[in-house]
Amino acid sequence: MLDIKFIRENADLVKKNCENRAAKCEVDRLLELDEKRRKLIQDVESFSAQKNSLNEKIQKASAEERPKIIEEGKKIKAELEAKEPELKKISEKFEQILLTVPNLTHPDSPIGKTDEENQEIAVYGKIPEFDFQPKTHEEIMLDLDLADFERAAKVTGSKFYFLKNEGALLEMALINFALDKLVSKGFVPVITPDLARQKVLEGIGFNPRGEESQIYNIENTDLSLVGTAEITMGGYHSGEVLLEKDMPKKYVALSHCFRTEAGAYGKHSSGLYRVHQFTKVEMFIYAKPADSEKIHEQLKEIEVEIFQDLEVPFRVVDICTGDLGGPAYRKYDLEAYMVSKNGWGEVTSTSNTTDYQSRRLNIKVQNSDGSKEFAHLLNGTAVAISRALITVLENHQQADGSVLIPKVLQKWMPGNLEKIEIKK
Repeated sequence: MLDIKFIRENADLVKKNCENRAAKCEVDRLLELDEKRRKLIQDVESFSAQKNSLNEKIQKASAEERPKIIEEGKKIKAELEAKEPELKKISEKFEQILLTVPNLTHPDSPIGKTDEENQEIAVYGKIPEFDFQPKTHEEIMLDLDLADFERAAKVTGSKFYFLKNEGALLEMALINFALDKLVSKGFVPVITPDLARQKVLEGIGFNPRGEESQIYNIENTDLSLVGTAEITMGGYHSGEVLLEKDMPKKYVALSHCFRTEAGAYGKHSSGLYRVHQFTKVEMFIYAKPADSEKIHEQLKEIEVEIFQDLEVPFRVVDICTGDLGGPAYRKYDLEAYMVSKNGWGEVTSTSNTTDYQSRRLNIKVQNSDGSKEFAHLLNGTAVAISRALITVLENHQQADGSVLIPKVLQKWMPGNLEKIEIKK
């Protein structure tokens, strides 16, 4: 969240930022509640101090003085009983609106309303020119017996899948490939829980209980299934003070991801593009504020390196203001070519959230001079397995129905398998 002091002093800037990001924010109402809240806090603190003072007076007072002091204490108690519920109500509404105010936006982020206004900044590789009718990944997976969507629907419901044979092995190969690369770059490998508390999801910027939530909740608990390891890794150091000498703290986290995909039916709903569960390898970094922009560029370059290694055509886009999530200060996506979309499809994203998440989660850096500041948090997809499978299978398919396995994955396949062929 943004610092309320900053919002007070820069209300017009915050309003303009909300407008650019197409965010519905009641900034004036927020400031009105903030003023009332601060006045009530002063009143409650004043009455509490008076109450404590009277308690001390009663202990020292004579029998004749006590009735008057007790009567005065009753009046103060009544004032407190009236003010405290009012403060609670206003504070809750204040917090509710404050959480809707998005992060500030990098000055170089393109201004726009939808993903159509995202700005292409680089293209890598060449879109294949097939001399045969190319198949979609779903057709490929069914023909090569790599997945079973029908039985998954029977067992769990639509938008779930079983991976089989080389499909299952490819998932493991992609995971091992990504972990090996990131560990060699100094990232600490982590396997995270698949559940997180509501306060952690809210701290990261997800709305776990709202009508438009993409989150699965566990009934009668404050736990939810995570949509990304960004959630669990963001909560990992919550409430902690990190030392400057240990920064940046770089993690590469493996988790399952669960998303309701509410409202997404009918939009690329076939196959693996939009599913309710998938596996993801996620990069997450805690950084000093002065270093976060440089580190964000590094995360983008790692994602580029990964998909160059997978030998698929892709582009990098700078996300426009209207397509940024609330926590992101700046965000880059990688979009790979997909036959099933007849165009580009998102495969990774990386965001610098500056201190937006750390302020909610109370994560600070203690500098060598003893001063403290909120850490900057950054996240980036290494490999979202379902999306990576799409682009690998579709771009490496051959006329005979087989699929070539990228060289970087072959070492992780049994027998260094180079090609997936139709089973006889």
